[in-house]
Amino acid sequence: MGLLGKFFNNARKPAGFLGKMMVNAQAIRESRCKVVEGSVAELPFGKDTFDMVTAFETIYFWPDIEHCFNEVKRVLKDGGVFAIVNEDDGLSGTNERWEKIIDGMHTYTPQEIRLHLTNTGFSDINVERNETKHWLMATAKK
Repeated sequence: MGLLGKFFNNARKPAGFLGKMMVNAQAIRESRCKVVEGSVAELPFGKDTFDMVTAFETIYFWPDIEHCFNEVKRVLKDGGVFAIVNEDDGLSGTNERWEKIIDGMHTYTPQEIRLHLTNTGFSDINVERNETKHWLMATAKK
């Protein structure tokens, strides 16, 4: 089972999700976690801040995807990992319907994600997809 399968194997279990929400709430109360609102087009963090940046179900809505990928790269430390998880790989046949309904939405194919990551200077790019459910996970290093 690949990385994508391992992630989604546990992702749909409600007890695990609720338990994680309670852990997150406790971490916020104890000041071990901080919630920050911002735009991926102008992240409110300094250069070389994070070991990992994740994007779960969000890149569909990012304006100027390569600008945003460069912004993610800016806040990643050298060798840091950028992980993208989408529930639609752009090949499902349902993405066009959503793109017509939601202004500015674009469902990226695995090839498009790989191209944009390459164009913005990421390396060690790995894109996996579940061909049955059309889930996608991409990882890349700064």
